[in-house]
Amino acid sequence: MRELLAIGAGALLPLSLAPFDLPLFDVASIAILFALVHAAPWRRATRLGFAYGLGKYGLGASWVYVSIHDYGDAAVPLAAALVALFVAVLALFPTAMTAAFVWLRDRTRPNESPASSAPGEERPELAVALAFAGCVVTLDWTLTWFLTGFPWLYAGYAHLRDPLHALAPVGGVLLVSLAAAVAATSLVVLARARALRARLAALAFVALPWLAGLALSAIDWVTPATRYRVALVQGNIPQELKWLESHALPILDAYRRLSARAWGADLVIWPEAAITLFEHEAGGYLDEMSVRARDAGSALVLGLPIARFHSDRSVSVYNGAIVVGDGSGTYLKRRLVPFGEYVPLERLLRGVIAFFDLPMSDAETGPWSQPPLVAKGLKVALAICYEIVYPELVRSSAEGADVLVTLSNDAWFGASIGPHQHMQMARMRALENGRWLLRATNNGITAIVDPTGRVAAQLPQFEAGVLAGEFTTMRGTTPYARLGDWPVLAALLVLLATPWLVRRAGSRRVAAKI
Repeated sequence: MRELLAIGAGALLPLSLAPFDLPLFDVASIAILFALVHAAPWRRATRLGFAYGLGKYGLGASWVYVSIHDYGDAAVPLAAALVALFVAVLALFPTAMTAAFVWLRDRTRPNESPASSAPGEERPELAVALAFAGCVVTLDWTLTWFLTGFPWLYAGYAHLRDPLHALAPVGGVLLVSLAAAVAATSLVVLARARALRARLAALAFVALPWLAGLALSAIDWVTPATRYRVALVQGNIPQELKWLESHALPILDAYRRLSARAWGADLVIWPEAAITLFEHEAGGYLDEMSVRARDAGSALVLGLPIARFHSDRSVSVYNGAIVVGDGSGTYLKRRLVPFGEYVPLERLLRGVIAFFDLPMSDAETGPWSQPPLVAKGLKVALAICYEIVYPELVRSSAEGADVLVTLSNDAWFGASIGPHQHMQMARMRALENGRWLLRATNNGITAIVDPTGRVAAQLPQFEAGVLAGEFTTMRGTTPYARLGDWPVLAALLVLLATPWLVRRAGSRRVAAKI
């Protein structure tokens, strides 16, 4: 029964995120898990953590099925089995998190005898609750880098439009997640506490994140400067046709035709791999687009595959982007999608099923340090598709940039919840860094996002079109853009050490009685 409740609690978290957007379900999700494991022995807590992970990723990452079945040509049983394996592996992370929590929790009273505890003293104590909140967000942070990372389904993304959103420019999405987790675990303490003092302390920690958010909402970290016009081109090329050699020229014609009404905007932006020819193969076409853009006073930013040839006759293939017309620069993608752009254990898996041989699945990683693209005199911080979900990567690129641009192709996920989650995370990057974000995708969600994370304009999914609008360069920078995750990591260390501090304080009280 408890395992079923844990699965349900895990499923609540993705329901708080796009496209469901059910407010505070993330708080309920964390609160239920904490209530289940706060006093559970190690084995039961780890089982509950695993069950929670099954619910969380089983619903929240269900879009993987579309990639494997629809575009990886895997039969339904095989696709379902692979998704189940994927979810089970991800569920090991909440399992490890609950195991770590139990270890921390059991450090609270190891030196005390039962007689030393006050009569009627109950658990969970507030210190234990704060440690659990720290464990939740430490897991989120770990998933930004461990085994290349999978920074998906963070509670913080549920709060783009409530008071907690104001914490993002200060400490990023991890601080927002931490605020939600502290409120959630403190609610459990509030519900269980009997003493008035304990209730008041818990109530303070429930209210504090929201009060802090309201106070910070009054601060404008950045101010507007100069306005520019932008045209985002959404080609809506069917994924099953996109990488066919016979369809390469029709794609070029499609973007030529759609862009005819876009020229004249300061920036014209095409999506990830808008052109399926390599840069050196599309030289004539790119020259034509460069002339058209320059004559119209535009800079064209577009995604395409890029090959680099070496003296030993080897070739490096990159997922990249370039600027033509009134601008210059090349960007090579730095964070690749496992199985989509590279295949782990390639010698074992390559060729086993079509999913392990997707187009561009042999790409290489671009250098971490790359100069910004220059378009119409603006410094452009670029992120291609999956990269936008990595807060630190985007922050490092955004330093000194005038605008954030992300190119994507969410056609791999069809009409699933994946593109909506992806869009929500992109909005958070704009809020964290205090910059407008321009998002061009193949079939949606193409959008213009302001520095508060609000969607100023967007195109419908699964329609070809051009989104014309304006954006503004911003003066100033946010605390998060300057400091990154370090302040939150320091706060996590304090929260994780709280049980140890309680232990020391309790030991001193026992010694004083003796």
